Amino acid sequence: MHVVHFDRSAAIDVHEFASHNAHALALGHGAGDVNAYCIFLGPRGEIGPHVPGFAQLFVVLGGAAWVAGPDGMRATVSSGQAAYIGRGEIHAKGSDAGATALMLQVRDFELALARGSTPA
Repeated sequence: MHVVHFDRSAAIDVHEFASHNAHALALGHGAGDVNAYCIFLGPRGEIGPHVPGFAQLFVVLGGAAWVAGPDGMRATVSSGQAAYIGRGEIHAKGSDAGATALMLQVRDFELALARGSTPA
């Protein structure tokens, strides 16, 4: 057993996709194309529009974030909520006031819709 600390000081800057004030801490990589990251978004932080090679589950742990599709429409994702982004679905993510999120990337991932979830 390991206790994992989400230490922002160990996170690296995200430079891809015209990103700013965004940092990622790699938590691990699994067999079968699975990755886990802790994402730290500072005030007005953003990971710019990109097409992911993985499906993503973006779980907000603290603060509030947003995700945007190709049309630029934003959906707010608050602490205790998650956004699902399909593989190949152009999107951006960010935060107005700051957020911490867990991002799980899986090559092929099908979302089991939980009660109360809504498409964004």
